[in-house]
Amino acid sequence: MRVLVFGAGGAQGGAVARRLADEGHAVRGLSRTGAAPDGVEPFRADLGDAGRVAEAFAGVTHASVVLPLEFDPVLVAAYVRNVVEAATAAGVRRLVFCTGNRLPAEETGVPAFETRRAAARAMLESPVPSVVLCPPLYLENLAAPWVREGLAAEGVLRYPVPAGVRAAWLSHADLAAATLAALTGEGLEGATLDLGGEPVTGPELAAAFGARYEAVDVDAFEAGLAAVAGARTAAGVAATYRWIAGRGHDLYAAPAGGAERLGITVTSPAAWASAPRWASR
Repeated sequence: MRVLVFGAGGAQGGAVARRLADEGHAVRGLSRTGAAPDGVEPFRADLGDAGRVAEAFAGVTHASVVLPLEFDPVLVAAYVRNVVEAATAAGVRRLVFCTGNRLPAEETGVPAFETRRAAARAMLESPVPSVVLCPPLYLENLAAPWVREGLAAEGVLRYPVPAGVRAAWLSHADLAAATLAALTGEGLEGATLDLGGEPVTGPELAAAFGARYEAVDVDAFEAGLAAVAGARTAAGVAATYRWIAGRGHDLYAAPAGGAERLGITVTSPAAWASAPRWASR
């Protein structure tokens, strides 16, 4: 395969690009900055530039798509249109789209959910054989400084999900494994697959780290995220947590099944917490 990986300069796309390169595939990594992991051909492009996106697909047989943390419906629709048109023109054999989140069954009015729902629909309805992956919460979120500081100093795991809400978790490495399987597996075209392991409550998650759990106020979470990611991005992300707290208690607890269909094993929070990569962060 010659794979174009979107978001290769970021955490999700970077993990996918590394896994594909490690497996011996030719990988071109697209990012706004031109950053890409070692062993990956860097390609600098903005998704709003249709011509540049088309250039990125030159010679590509497969594509892994993750969208940037942008939630304006008009802008995201333009990004998706550019990707679909370029992939179609290039004759891409398989496109795997990672929504970056589970998608609620009903429409929510939350842009972070609805822009990805529309994107998934556009790709599945396109001429390009596509697979949609819907991850739950990422374990790497727990490596954020504000989470680690509480663990180290107080033995408290703080996160903006109510303690009693059961949530599945997924590592970036598992996302990469799922993407590889979705790119290469037979009979997957047109599938939308929920990913994640066994759902756990907040206290059960904290126990994996030898800590106690404390739910973070979403407003406080948004303020902290705004300081590092900007107010617009923080507002978009925080809106998903508000929806979870208010109406979406079952979103991350719903049976996944995607990992089994793809033939991958999902890393548990306890296994992830005990791994050297966590201890060395």
